[in-house]
Amino acid sequence: MIFKPRGENTELELFRSLRIRKKLEVEDDNKFAYLEKGWLGEIQFDQLLLGLPNECLILNNLLLEINNSLFQIDSLLIALKKILIFEIKNNEGDYYFKNDRLHMISGKEIKNPLNQITRSESLFRQLLHELRFNMPIESHVIYINPEFYLYEAPVNSPFVFHSQLGRFMKNLESVAASGYSDGHLRLAEKLASLHITKNPFSRLPAFTYEELKKGIVGKCGCTFMEVANQNYLICPRCKELEHKESAVLRSVRELSLLFPDRKITVNGVMEWCGVISSKRIRGILLDNFTLVKMGKASYYLYPSEARQQD
Repeated sequence: MIFKPRGENTELELFRSLRIRKKLEVEDDNKFAYLEKGWLGEIQFDQLLLGLPNECLILNNLLLEINNSLFQIDSLLIALKKILIFEIKNNEGDYYFKNDRLHMISGKEIKNPLNQITRSESLFRQLLHELRFNMPIESHVIYINPEFYLYEAPVNSPFVFHSQLGRFMKNLESVAASGYSDGHLRLAEKLASLHITKNPFSRLPAFTYEELKKGIVGKCGCTFMEVANQNYLICPRCKELEHKESAVLRSVRELSLLFPDRKITVNGVMEWCGVISSKRIRGILLDNFTLVKMGKASYYLYPSEARQQD
């Protein structure tokens, strides 16, 4: 059972937006490519986990803290007799292991996933001890990309390569089918509650409101959407249609994430979206947000924000 879904990758989502709205530096563009590739690999592994029996508990994308140390777990599986930690890698190309270090075939050294998974397991073990929960922990680094090859891989390493995934998932099925207890369920609930939603490691490129090109970026991230008819917008590249209300709500969320201090107003949203009339925007905001009346300075709050102020 997927107890905690992966959710959205806000950092990646905003990178996609900024790439359309301004020209990124090469370093930032490379970071976007790295984030997107990693995210796609995690989604592929999620699809494999969906094929497991529902007798286990799966928590995706956990950011946790213990003793002032943050650590991230791509996927966590809780079964009756053990907990499994998965670190997902979507590298492609040829690599080699030498002196406990990982190198590209060109010789360039990159982060050693063994160090990452060892650190995550150690900190997670400390967290379990603090929660007074004792269970065996097993960790694996999943190389999801079929175009990845690692020379001189340690025989007893936790690596699982694409060619091994079929056998690995069959073995995982028997682990998942063992079930879980009420204690395991309480542990999953506690871990989900401890998840840190705002990633302090997130680093977006520098930008200002004035320099960003205005308009509604398509869901596909190709380019800006254009008016198709009275009710729909269309991406001129991929031809995907989206209802105007959905597109506006998505753009308001994007605006709020990029500029959390800016109030949501009809004029502000109209300027940001660019292709929707003020009348249509006012109706969409009234239907989906809470109006705070202050004359010409009126603005809108998300319903959850309005409840917090009551």
